[in-house]
Amino acid sequence: MLPVTISPSAARAKDKMPVAVGPYGQAQPNCFDRVKMGFMMGFAVGMAAGAMFGTFSCLRIGMRGRELMGGVGKTMMQSGGTFGTFMAIGMGIRC
Repeated sequence: MLPVTISPSAARAKDKMPVAVGPYGQAQPNCFDRVKMGFMMGFAVGMAAGAMFGTFSCLRIGMRGRELMGGVGKTMMQSGGTFGTFMAIGMGIRC
């Protein structure tokens, strides 16, 4: 069996990791962008869940009109903030 030799330029190219590039030539997002995106996704999901649960709970206790809108909005913001925070923490751990 013949020994295999690698040229110095091929050895240098082999030591470098390739930069991951998206399908249209853009670079991957940095850690802060990932945490921010996790918060926004979690906030959206939390708002949707808060709308459902908030509407049900406010209607169940007899709220109507402006009181109902305020109660549902408050529940949506609380749920969105809570779930968004946990999603941001999860994305931060993955960085």
